[in-house]
Amino acid sequence: MDDAQLTLDLDGWEGPLDLLLSLARGQKVDLRKISILALVEQYLAYVESARALKLELAADYLVMAAWLAYLKSALLLPRDPLAEPDPEELALRLQLRLERLSAMREAGARLMARDRTGRDVFARGAPEGLRTVRKAAWQAEIFDLIAAYGRISARTRPVMHVVADREVMTLEAALERVSMLVGERIDWSVIESFLPDATMLQDGERLRRSALASSFVAALELARQGRIELRQASPFAPLYLRARA
Repeated sequence: MDDAQLTLDLDGWEGPLDLLLSLARGQKVDLRKISILALVEQYLAYVESARALKLELAADYLVMAAWLAYLKSALLLPRDPLAEPDPEELALRLQLRLERLSAMREAGARLMARDRTGRDVFARGAPEGLRTVRKAAWQAEIFDLIAAYGRISARTRPVMHVVADREVMTLEAALERVSMLVGERIDWSVIESFLPDATMLQDGERLRRSALASSFVAALELARQGRIELRQASPFAPLYLRARA
């Protein structure tokens, strides 16, 4: 192995200030109470042990060693009130920088020690849900199909009303018939006796109802004219009529 090669196991260090922080922690006291002189001696001893190495690889450490040597001499010699900067102030600044670096390293260590997503903790997976497949199963017989088709066809089919012709007795015919028959009768006669014979009608009972309605209206008209008299014992009782004397 080449003895001129610089080999430093820094464990994540970034420069001479980190080395100072490690040496200060070695004093086992608070950073605000460390001995700057002892710290300078430790650092200079460390750099002295590596003086045989390549200087260009340890330039930052040598610059820090020169500054610390100046700080040590300024602290040991009597203070000149006109000298700038003040050695005590320089020592205080160094302590503050070491405190800040220590706080940053502790915060970084706490941050890196936290649980990491995907390594220590895992997010809950999204639920897949349930897939529902609906299939209709129709059960019907031929009658149900025909009935359903008939209902749909009836709704869409155009509606046509056909009124069949049927025979009726007009009011004029009823007036003529009642006037003729009432003159041939002397006593009271029920109105049904003035209707045509149902066996002689082509339309049967429906024409008889039409003849009864027309005959009733004809009787009222003849009574209004004073040609006949009407008699009825009670509501819905048989209606009798006869010619006026």
